[in-house]
Amino acid sequence: MTPGRDDLGEVIGTFDEWADQHLDQIRGVPRVDQLMRWASEVGDFSVIWHVINLIRSGSRGRWDQLFALSLALGIESLVLNQGIKRLFRRPRPTIAGDDRTPVRQPSTSAFPSGHASAAAFNAVLLSSVEPKGKVMWWALASVVGISRAHVRIHHPSDVVGGAMIGTLLGLVARRMLRKFL
Repeated sequence: MTPGRDDLGEVIGTFDEWADQHLDQIRGVPRVDQLMRWASEVGDFSVIWHVINLIRSGSRGRWDQLFALSLALGIESLVLNQGIKRLFRRPRPTIAGDDRTPVRQPSTSAFPSGHASAAAFNAVLLSSVEPKGKVMWWALASVVGISRAHVRIHHPSDVVGGAMIGTLLGLVARRMLRKFL
């Protein structure tokens, strides 16, 4: 017997429940909730990544790099939000997030997480431009991604899927932007 779609759904549901139980252990901790709400908010519209790219590229006078990174991030968002998300239309676990950490109500479906995708996308590109900061870029990307499950606006599997897609798109963009990086 081959595993089917129902089996995959069951595995994903089990993972989501397991991860959500672990997140419940830190939900309600004021400093953690503040960090996660902040990370979720600055991830909206990829603001954090545009600011980082502006500071990094602008301080080095690399306006070509800033333009390339901003354009690439815009394309990543378009592919994800207007393409991939429309294929799945997964409902979100809540409409406006956890009551303790309310966030902006997104207008797109849950899978995959756009915050996690943009975070991984930028971590790939920033790690290419500044390899010494690789751990920092991926740590920041992880916090932004996890924040979405913490505030209950995404299922944990949405975050994992978004990170995987963002990493793949980042690797493609890195090859295409080699001249600017």
